[in-house]
Amino acid sequence: MKTILTINSGSSSIKASLFAADGSRRDFRYGHLHDHAPAFGQLMRDMGGDAPDIVAHRFVHGGDITDAARLVDDAELARLKSMVHLAPLHLPGNLMGLELCRKHFVVPQIACFDTAFHTTMPELSKRLPIPASYGLRRYGFHGLNYAYVASVLPGLLGATAFGNIVVAHLGSGASLCLMRELRSQDTTMGYTPAGGITMGTRSGDLDPGVMLALAERHDPATLRDIVFHQMGLLALSDGESNEMSDLLGSTSQPARFAVDYFCHQASGAIGSLAAKAGGIDAIVFTGGIGENSAEIRRRICEKLGFMGFTLDLPVNELCAARISSPDSKPVLIIKADEEDMMRKLCAGYIDGLAG
Repeated sequence: MKTILTINSGSSSIKASLFAADGSRRDFRYGHLHDHAPAFGQLMRDMGGDAPDIVAHRFVHGGDITDAARLVDDAELARLKSMVHLAPLHLPGNLMGLELCRKHFVVPQIACFDTAFHTTMPELSKRLPIPASYGLRRYGFHGLNYAYVASVLPGLLGATAFGNIVVAHLGSGASLCLMRELRSQDTTMGYTPAGGITMGTRSGDLDPGVMLALAERHDPATLRDIVFHQMGLLALSDGESNEMSDLLGSTSQPARFAVDYFCHQASGAIGSLAAKAGGIDAIVFTGGIGENSAEIRRRICEKLGFMGFTLDLPVNELCAARISSPDSKPVLIIKADEEDMMRKLCAGYIDGLAG
């Protein structure tokens, strides 16, 4: 086994995990960054003398390719740089982490793509109702974590895991995915990570007329900033916060409204995906909000009793792995672990070289 370093370099944070040859794992987290370089230097110090044999990087967008992971050579790096407009909130940070690692480690660098998991979606889920000549479609995101959830579901649910499952990845970025046979069938995010349900600073889906009205008032650069940084929970709370934990702790009416809005949209998205599937067999919560907020899970699920889902409220408060009541269809919490999925993808790449 090789030593694998995984890097998830976001717009304001770096998450890294070092998987050693002996099977051990060390996690490193650096948040609220304005400059990634000092944090990366701290990562080098925190790793001590350990050096990876291969480095895996999370890339939010992979474009039209179906590969879950790719070796980053000069051609691939140029391709990745050409796609920044598709995920301007994420890809610059992803690329920064890649560039920093290339300077420090003369080892293979592997890009692992969030969009790849959704390439199994049928055309009904991929197509946008616009002329095909524009070349735009729905991609879907959070795929590395959805792939991780799919990899552990059979061990938790047995045969039920292969039925219709809705996974709710709820964090500062939020989306939901409908799986069947552990493969993506539909998802709430679309062409960019700005679509779907409401998020911390992103609105989710909007009437196209709203975007036309905003485009009449703002230049493209200002509008891009508004779309990715000024909408969502931040806007709904009248600028109070984009953090769910802050909003839940607030007594202000705008904060309470923002929380209500988020839960309303999330439960509605579950119902919509259930209708598309003809019914669902289980719900999984994951992501920072999904894993840690008993109140959000309760408020989302309290509207889903008609579909056979009810929570064991005391167990939900404990954030246990299975939080459904005994007479309910399964409701689970699975801790997000993109890093382990990236490790698996790198291990597959190494096995391919050995073969």
